[in-house]
Amino acid sequence: MPKKASKTIAVNRRARHEYFIEEAYEAGIVLTGTEVKSLRQGRGNLADSFAMINNGELFLHNCHISPYDFGNRFNHEPLRTRKLLMHAEEIQRLHSKTREKGFTLVPLQIYLNEKGRIKIEVGLAKGKKLYDKREDIAKRDASREIERALRNKQRY
Repeated sequence: MPKKASKTIAVNRRARHEYFIEEAYEAGIVLTGTEVKSLRQGRGNLADSFAMINNGELFLHNCHISPYDFGNRFNHEPLRTRKLLMHAEEIQRLHSKTREKGFTLVPLQIYLNEKGRIKIEVGLAKGKKLYDKREDIAKRDASREIERALRNKQRY
């Protein structure tokens, strides 16, 4: 299970809307120097990104990290594939679960842990159907109405 984040850099808000998150795992990420500096400035984006297992290794695809402003010719490519670091037995467990129908690996957030290291939270997810999404929206609206009614009741 992931530890408490000391500073959140990027959050994939669509992931919790589009998927049921069954489990969440913490993974390290292999970055270059300018990527680290850019992420510390909060310039990362997880929209449309996903994780895949190739040859027993975990990789992050389509994660956009903006080029570092002062990076000159040593700057990184923004959408390159990055390796994620996890224990081999965890990767094997994820690989066996993703082979099941409907499961995928979705990055949930990038954050700095207590030691100042950049970590990524990867969720084992199952896709939601349209009616599941509508149900979640209806629940959210109902709870918002209840809170509003309680607030108005306290005023009078």
